[in-house]
Amino acid sequence: MPKRRSIVRLTLSLALAATPAIARDLDQDEALALREEGLILSLEQLLGDVRDRHPGGRLLEAELEEEDDVLIYEIELLTADGVARELELDARTGALIKDEVDD
Repeated sequence: MPKRRSIVRLTLSLALAATPAIARDLDQDEALALREEGLILSLEQLLGDVRDRHPGGRLLEAELEEEDDVLIYEIELLTADGVARELELDARTGALIKDEVDD
């Protein structure tokens, strides 16, 4: 029986590892409340860093998401040379999580 339990545990572990993270978009009222409580930085603050990173870039879309209990700003922009990029920033600290070409 111990071998069977190990196989079941391994199968369950692999299934959980393959499960994509679930993200929830926050609406503007939730975002405003979090900002007013000082729990997240304002999008305006973080856009300054994004513009420094990609001068001349044009904002296409910005969303505040909660993913695995982490609040993330997901930002899509068009760089000055016409490349679409997706950035993710920790909404609490402003730390860059991801910056990649958006396919």
